[in-house]
Amino acid sequence: MEVTEFQNYSHLIHQISETYLQGQKNAVSAVNTALVETYWQIGRYIIKYEQEGNLKAAYGKALLPNLSNDLTLSFGKGFSLSNLKRMRQFYSVYPNSAELPHQLSWTHFVELLKMDDPLERSFYTSQTILENWSSTELIRQKRSSLFLRLAASKDKKGILKLAKHGQIIEKPNDLIREPYVLEFLKIPEPYHLSETELEKRIIENLQNFLLELGKGFAFIGRQYRIMLGNRPHYVDLVFYHRILKCFVLIDLKKEEAGYEDVGQMNMYLGYFENEENTEGDNPPVGIVLAREKDDLLVKYALHNISSQLFVSKYQLYLPDKEILAAKLNALLEQNIEDENLE
Repeated sequence: MEVTEFQNYSHLIHQISETYLQGQKNAVSAVNTALVETYWQIGRYIIKYEQEGNLKAAYGKALLPNLSNDLTLSFGKGFSLSNLKRMRQFYSVYPNSAELPHQLSWTHFVELLKMDDPLERSFYTSQTILENWSSTELIRQKRSSLFLRLAASKDKKGILKLAKHGQIIEKPNDLIREPYVLEFLKIPEPYHLSETELEKRIIENLQNFLLELGKGFAFIGRQYRIMLGNRPHYVDLVFYHRILKCFVLIDLKKEEAGYEDVGQMNMYLGYFENEENTEGDNPPVGIVLAREKDDLLVKYALHNISSQLFVSKYQLYLPDKEILAAKLNALLEQNIEDENLE
């Protein structure tokens, strides 16, 4: 007698549970979509009212405060003055409802609307969708100035592409951030942690570290043991990148990266490519993550060494956004000058 899928009780429980959870997810998504569309319409009504000259009427410049009072009396919470200002701003920034990124919740939009720079807002919108960030994750990435950190190493064309599409991972170099920000470790400066203690803190905060690394990283292990010449060696952190289909090895340095660190990482890369890679894997990527680095030393240490090897800095506090913004503006202005000279 053939056994159907519902004759197995445990399978029945599984099917019901999966369907229920998916239904909950769909319901939340539908509610979020409806809320976003409702707030967009309210913002549209307010601006249309203003544009048609009605501000000269009885309500005058007190339009939003009066709306807040009247609508709160009718509906209760949800129509505070700050909310109405956001709804009005929402329509101003996104005047075409067909272009609204419907994957995002109102909470996401509130965070995005706090940004004055259209390039920055566009980047975080695209990146939130690409990496499926929660609103909490979006807030963290804003605070860490991710856009400014990534944009500071690009030319004008690259900056505009980043702002429009987010960070698209197509090659190993796209994985690198400068600097990596590890403020979630909550280590006050000056600090005196060993590399082992730093590594332990990262593992204890692995979810936040993965968020800082970016999309596509899967954790494999810490102190990954390899044997070379009958001697054990240990890679601090090993990940696998699902998009690039390669191992990513990270070696932590509590102080400045030296040329010997580059040589050691290059050895690890050779081992992984020959001994750990399986069919379909691309060459591994190595990142020496150090507190400081000498760019000239790194340049010569990397001479004729694998293009899959990078030396990058980390810092234990949030970057100064004003300094990064000034650097970005200088880059954009320099590109404009270069274009005018051509």
